[in-house]
Amino acid sequence: MRVINALSIILIILLAVAIVGIFFSFKYGYSYRRNFAEAKIGSAEEEAEKIIKAAKTQAEQEAENRKKEKLLEAKEEIHKERAELEKEIKERRNELQRQERRVQQKEDSIDKKVQSIDAKEAKIKEKLLEVDGMREEAEQIRKAETVQLEKISGLTQDEAKDMLLKQVESDIRHEMAILIKSIEDKAKDEAESKARQIITGAIQRCAADHVAETTVSVVQLPNDEMKGRIIGREGRNIRTLETATGIDLIIDDTPEAVILSGFDPVRREVARIALERLIVDGRIHPGRIEEMVEKAQREVDNIIKQEGEQATFDTGVHGLHPELVRLLGRLKYRTSYGQNVLKHSIEVSQLAGLMAAEIGADIALAKRAGLLHDIGKSIDHEIEGSHVTIGADLAKKYKENDKVVHAILAHHGDVEPNSIVACLVQAADSISAARPGARRENLEAYIKRLEMLEEIANSFDGVDRSFAIQAGREIRILVKPDVVNDAETTLLSREIVKKIEESMEYPGQIKVNVIREVRAIEYAK
Repeated sequence: MRVINALSIILIILLAVAIVGIFFSFKYGYSYRRNFAEAKIGSAEEEAEKIIKAAKTQAEQEAENRKKEKLLEAKEEIHKERAELEKEIKERRNELQRQERRVQQKEDSIDKKVQSIDAKEAKIKEKLLEVDGMREEAEQIRKAETVQLEKISGLTQDEAKDMLLKQVESDIRHEMAILIKSIEDKAKDEAESKARQIITGAIQRCAADHVAETTVSVVQLPNDEMKGRIIGREGRNIRTLETATGIDLIIDDTPEAVILSGFDPVRREVARIALERLIVDGRIHPGRIEEMVEKAQREVDNIIKQEGEQATFDTGVHGLHPELVRLLGRLKYRTSYGQNVLKHSIEVSQLAGLMAAEIGADIALAKRAGLLHDIGKSIDHEIEGSHVTIGADLAKKYKENDKVVHAILAHHGDVEPNSIVACLVQAADSISAARPGARRENLEAYIKRLEMLEEIANSFDGVDRSFAIQAGREIRILVKPDVVNDAETTLLSREIVKKIEESMEYPGQIKVNVIREVRAIEYAK
């Protein structure tokens, strides 16, 4: 029993010793590990600080290097810009110096001119003083001579004047009688020739109204009510049509008809087709008018192209520039002295070709020059200059043969013909124009007279529009009512008449009709 207790005590003691050993082992082992870990962490922190310091030093070094590079680049850029600026300043300074020298030279020149003018003015004043003195001296001499003559003749100045006037009147009457006798004799000699011209002119005017045929077109209406629809509310339809086509519409008392008036035959044809289609369609308003005018323009362009191609086919002229073919087609709507220019050009081409064949000349070249000789008339309404120079310029523009260009220039004798082709075209043109019934009165002169009449009227201040009517025997002038009052219309008409008499030559007389109209328009709403 005692042994068991002793063993128990020993075991308890050993267990206590083991527990105490484990406690101290754990305590001191933990302290060691903590100290070791702290030492290791401290070493790592020092290493990290070293690395961070090294990284900072390297980054700062790189940043410093970049900074220096940027500074160098900026300095170089500034130096470059400064050099360019100095160069520009130097150039501007030189330019200013040059301008200053020019200005100085001009000032010197002006000063010299002013001095010269002053000297001339002084001389003129001296001359004027001399002239005034001579005039006074001459007046005194004249008075003295008059007194002396009165004493010698025994007549006063008024009596001598009356006697002289009677003598002059007698002499003038004698000269007038001689002149009248001479005029009567000359009239008798020219009576027969003049009578033929007058009769021929009368027959010609009765045979066909040439002006009406070539400057106006007539569109037939189904009824007179259509006139109101063509005019539209407040005239908006007729204004739209006139603006879109450039042609004047004359709506007067002519039953069931509207007259289209204009000097450009192509525009007049476009207006005629568009108006006829609008009448058939029945829908007449600004939008529809513009649409129809556009369609009519395309149709006329197609007709022009076809006519030009047909003309080249009829004459056997090939290889023309498409624009020249189109311009040839425009000649279908162009007349000269009553003669259709396209038919005339075809005729000249054929005549020139036939004559070239007879004398052994170049037939193709003669036909080509003959067909193109009046090509300038296709656009002479649009471009200033004669149709001869316009046609030659067109032929040059579209690379035609030099002989063709020369033939165009020479066909009216503006330049001397220097080739057989030019002579043939000139002769063919004269033959075509001289055949019976080819030409009528001078339409070009007539049109120019009308245009000049309107131009004179439009040159006065306050004139809004003007219209030459009655074949140039009357002009109607619409004035601006806010510029010209009723009293000034009479004065304006007299001034226009005076300028017409000074500037123009015309048969008979021209009636100048100045119209001033004030309209007050309001709308009830």
